[in-house]
Amino acid sequence: MLDINLIRENPEYVKERLATRSVEYITIIDRILEIDKRRREIIKEIESLRAERNEKSKLFPIYKKEGKDVSEIQHRVKQIGEEISSLEKSLNEIESEFNYLLLTIPNIPAKDVPVGKDENDNVEVRRWGKPREFNFTPLPHYEIGEKLGILDFDRGSKLSGSRFTVMYKDAARLERALINFMLDIHTKEHGYTEVWSPVLVKPEILQGTGQLPKFKEDLYKIEGEDLYLIPTAEVTLTNLHSDEILSEDQLPLYYTAYTPCFRKEAGSHGKDVRGILRQHQFDKVELVKIVKPEDSYNELEKLVNEAEKILQLLEIPYRVVLLCTGDMGFSAAKTYDIEVWIPSQGRYREISSCSNTEDFQARRAKIRYKDKNGKNHYVHTLNGSGLAVGRTLIAIMENYQNPDGTFNIPEILKKYL
Repeated sequence: MLDINLIRENPEYVKERLATRSVEYITIIDRILEIDKRRREIIKEIESLRAERNEKSKLFPIYKKEGKDVSEIQHRVKQIGEEISSLEKSLNEIESEFNYLLLTIPNIPAKDVPVGKDENDNVEVRRWGKPREFNFTPLPHYEIGEKLGILDFDRGSKLSGSRFTVMYKDAARLERALINFMLDIHTKEHGYTEVWSPVLVKPEILQGTGQLPKFKEDLYKIEGEDLYLIPTAEVTLTNLHSDEILSEDQLPLYYTAYTPCFRKEAGSHGKDVRGILRQHQFDKVELVKIVKPEDSYNELEKLVNEAEKILQLLEIPYRVVLLCTGDMGFSAAKTYDIEVWIPSQGRYREISSCSNTEDFQARRAKIRYKDKNGKNHYVHTLNGSGLAVGRTLIAIMENYQNPDGTFNIPEILKKYL
């Protein structure tokens, strides 16, 4: 959530920066300012009326003691009460719209984020590894998996519908091995604390990280209960400290967790239909950092390097891309995508997004810290995939495939199998 004081004091700056995401936000900011003005006017009226009522009420014992008629004062006090009640009703309606609109405004892009409309305007930062040159036509992972009998799309569809898959034998074991491998690297080498968290959360938890209210259509809700399935462990790990004031010496906090993730993939009809690249249920190892504001951009670079380390150890080529303003996620101020090489497609595909949300999520989730002088500040939060497990499995199957339709296991994983 943006700071309302920033919107009030620098409206043109806010509109200019948000317009690099979409021009629709200019109108919303204007509406927020309009409502905020009326909201503050009503609050001022209510406070004035309450002050008048207090003054009138003080006259009651004086008038009674002096034997004066109090009917006029009683009438005015009653009238003030009715006016306050009417104004409070109006204020509740206005604040409801005001708060909703604030929750639908995305984060302001950092100044060094390239301006652009979509993925075509993203900027490549670096590449690691050289894509393998095959002396045969590389197969897509779904053909390899079906031929080996380890990926079953028909039974996945029979059990749950489209975009669900059943894994057998080596695929199932490799999925489990990758999870353990990723968690081991992040906890033992990168200093993260491993967390096991629920995958069902309350709506206010999703609001804290920015999934609600704007992206409700992409979430799975439990019928008859006020609970949602998480789309990523970013939701639970960030909100571990919602409504808390941390001490400065607790920071930074690094958390990692493996969870299944659930997304309706609204708007992705027809995209990546075959295989396990885009599923409604998928496994992911998530990385979350809660840090002091002055450290957050150094921590972002470290976060990207920590996610990259997994692919380096697996010896799979990838590139790092800085997302433009039009392609960034709702809560992000700056995002790097790590894209892994997929031989059958002859292109790089996203396997991790690493973002600094600055204090955007912290304001929504009310996560603060107290400095050495006793002053409270909002923390900065960061998140990234470390990595998406299913997409890592795809990258292994395709980059390590053999002419006979089998594939090799990266050396680093053999001890996990």
